[in-house]
Amino acid sequence: MTELSQAHQWVGIDVSKRTLDVYVRPLGLSVQVANSDSGLRELLQALTAFRCETSLIVLEATGGYQALAARTLMAEGWPAVVVNPRQVRDFARATGRMAKTDKIDAEVLAHFADAIRPEVRAMASEASQHLQDLVTRRQQLVEMMSAEKARQRSARARTGQSIEQHIDWLKQQIQDLDTQIEQLIAQSDQWQRTREILTSVPGIGAVTTGLLLASLPELGQISAKRLASLCGLAPFNRDSGQMRGKRMISGGRATVRTGLYMAALVATRHNPVIRDYYQRLLQRGKLKKVALVACMHKLVIILNAMVEHDTLWQAPACSLPAAT
Repeated sequence: MTELSQAHQWVGIDVSKRTLDVYVRPLGLSVQVANSDSGLRELLQALTAFRCETSLIVLEATGGYQALAARTLMAEGWPAVVVNPRQVRDFARATGRMAKTDKIDAEVLAHFADAIRPEVRAMASEASQHLQDLVTRRQQLVEMMSAEKARQRSARARTGQSIEQHIDWLKQQIQDLDTQIEQLIAQSDQWQRTREILTSVPGIGAVTTGLLLASLPELGQISAKRLASLCGLAPFNRDSGQMRGKRMISGGRATVRTGLYMAALVATRHNPVIRDYYQRLLQRGKLKKVALVACMHKLVIILNAMVEHDTLWQAPACSLPAAT
């Protein structure tokens, strides 16, 4: 490929299991390579031919298939970022790009990079990715076990025995994963300290701690407002013209939000700060679901402050003003 130069270049990479479709904006160049080590070497050579300092590479999260490409690009010093597929779909609709092919998707990603310019973040370490894999697998097994228990209630005798055996196997697998997660956390002094801080909070147990360590590494490192947004707990206005709607939460990391939901539910019973806050909201006429979401928001703010200041739980010190 010939040497090319451009002041600003934005690269979109559409990822599939076997291939990477690449589009460079505004040069209009496209290339397809295999989603493998050899294909990525070819991609790096192609990118070098038209590299510039201000370029940005955007990949869409695609069930883990993007991990090899993202890691390789970042390791080679390229400004690459993995973005939420929903954001890209919304952007495509907003720009009138309704057709969908691998090449078009790569072009949309390059346009997204140019228009939105998402922040480049450091790639998670191998240990962090391993922890996230273990936590994700545990969640999958828990969902399987819940489904099997639901089937067991209406199953006949022979089928019920098979389901019971499967439930026992799932329980053992979950216990094994709990052990692996514990052992992995024990290998990091930072993780051990963060776990000590988190588990000192009534309502936060080992499962939620593992989830937060794996899926919310920003905890204690960014503002409470940004963290609430990452968790999908930041309320957004639904106002336009004469219409005034309720503020609603949306987006964010669904697995983290689910984990915080369960933690907040326990905290409304056993954590004096969250319990009192929850009761005050109910007394003010808030719906239980609305009050619980507010408790989730308050809980994550408390956790963020504790990790940031390296402080264990102390109820009076952690009391915060009621959210509005």
